[in-house]
Amino acid sequence: MYHFFAMLSRMKYINRWGLMRNTRSENICEHSLEVALVAHALATLGNQKFGKHYDPERAAMLAVLHDASEIITGDMPTPVKYHSEEIRRAYSEVEDLAVEHLVKMLPEELRPQYRELMTMTGEQDAELRPLVKAADRISAVIKCVEERRSGNWDFSQAEQTITKSIKDMKLPEADYFMEEFLPSYGLTIEEQDYTREAGLKFSESSQLVFSKVLK
Repeated sequence: MYHFFAMLSRMKYINRWGLMRNTRSENICEHSLEVALVAHALATLGNQKFGKHYDPERAAMLAVLHDASEIITGDMPTPVKYHSEEIRRAYSEVEDLAVEHLVKMLPEELRPQYRELMTMTGEQDAELRPLVKAADRISAVIKCVEERRSGNWDFSQAEQTITKSIKDMKLPEADYFMEEFLPSYGLTIEEQDYTREAGLKFSESSQLVFSKVLK
């Protein structure tokens, strides 16, 4: 038996933001999906608006597995992880060992491909690593916005710090996402629903179905 994918399914049990008071807990499974969506968007923006030649699907897959090692290591809070270069080096070594442990749960012929995905060491991944890193940070800012909207100010400093770190990356794709897409996360669902303003026309039967659902 090979346990790799069953182990990946355990990502939903690993919670993030361990040092913070959360109004809603966030696990690395849902975080990874969000990072994948944003990474794909950044790569697509790069291609369509900034003349780049990214592989959006590859970026998304790298993002899906970017925190997979935390199934074994758990989520180490950022202030602890980056407290000193010595701790960062030691944790990086632990991450590498965790990745290798997971990879060995695959048939041998699949290991190189998944090792590349989990470590982002493929030849084509060098230009995608910054996008995944930016997407990871954008996902963290989204979490901060959601907590602030729920009345929890424990994330206010983190939001400022992470937002600045994204700007410091000087990635036009990330700057565009932050300017054009991030503000929507601070709106209510009614404010995000532009169907009325867009003047969408529904058939009588569709209107009937929607009216029943909305009731």
